[in-house]
Amino acid sequence: MLSLNNTLKIAVLPGDGIGREVMPACLELIDAAVSQAGAPPLVFETHQAGAQHYAETGEALPAAALEACQTSDAILFGAMGWPDIRFPDGTEIIPQLDLRMEFGLFAGVRPIRWFPGLPKVLSDPRAEGIDFVLVREQTEGLFYARGRGEVLNDQEAYDTMQITRAGTERVTEFAFQLAAQRKRRGKAGTVTCVDKANVFSSMAFFRKVFDEIAAKHPELQKDYAYVDALALNMVKKPWTLDVLVTENMFGDILSDLAAGLIGGMGMAPSADIGDTHGLFQPAHGTAPDIAGKGVANPGAMFLSGAMMLDWLAVKHGDQRLADAAGLIEAAVEHTLSTKIAVPMEYGGSANCAEMTRSVIGALGAVRKEVA
Repeated sequence: MLSLNNTLKIAVLPGDGIGREVMPACLELIDAAVSQAGAPPLVFETHQAGAQHYAETGEALPAAALEACQTSDAILFGAMGWPDIRFPDGTEIIPQLDLRMEFGLFAGVRPIRWFPGLPKVLSDPRAEGIDFVLVREQTEGLFYARGRGEVLNDQEAYDTMQITRAGTERVTEFAFQLAAQRKRRGKAGTVTCVDKANVFSSMAFFRKVFDEIAAKHPELQKDYAYVDALALNMVKKPWTLDVLVTENMFGDILSDLAAGLIGGMGMAPSADIGDTHGLFQPAHGTAPDIAGKGVANPGAMFLSGAMMLDWLAVKHGDQRLADAAGLIEAAVEHTLSTKIAVPMEYGGSANCAEMTRSVIGALGAVRKEVA
């Protein structure tokens, strides 16, 4: 909601590990891009949460942080979790899943795009045209079993998958709306239903509901892929893909595979979108092996910030926010493609601070291109 002074409030949760390093870098970049675009400055309200906060206080997601997320215009999230810090039952501390359920963030959006400067993971020159979006249903599927699984007599274990009509309808509609937006920008306008409908009744139902929603969008194309075949084709010919929609667990696995096509998690942004709330975070984890060294690649965090600005631009009808998002994306691409700075992750020498300075410095260079 817009505040009285017409500014947007962002709940900031840096979290654990490198989340605490890439988040300040992202906030600095967003401020610079918003200023260049002439948009009103955003108000950032930072709250502690996550595994390390749990170790210190016994709370993984404090009430104050949850309230801030509830009342803010968007949530900007770093990374949470730590291998050696767990709940008494041995499960990981992952408040991001709690936020998804609390705010009904049903659509996990993972854009996968290769651009010059990123590693060429595939040798086929057509791989330079990789540009697709994976949409993952995030409130049910196999993840519905979290906290509900059963182990019987130490002999059998059961986790139940849930697929509902309402859940499938809304995520499929979201995917078709996204495909329509992409088609207006010259993309194929195809939504592929990724399932295992040849084996599971729940997946056959998922496809049935998909078809019903697809019938409402005759101007767009529909397609189908079994998840195992899609995993093959994602590596063999990813440049043919446009928008994919799938169940929670399948999406969790495929999104990591997809990130590998463009060089890894360091350049994989994501958004968790609901009817009223949006959470934006890099797809990478907390990276305990490099945390505290200042060498993390902030690229995925930067691009997640751009996704947030784009979403806010649509939600509040402010083109200046979309312009700021475009500036960030173009500055990241310019920095990498010209090799002004190359992250250590990709064999360069630029640490987090150097990447941040370089991308902010590139904003002026790309401003005319974006305008």
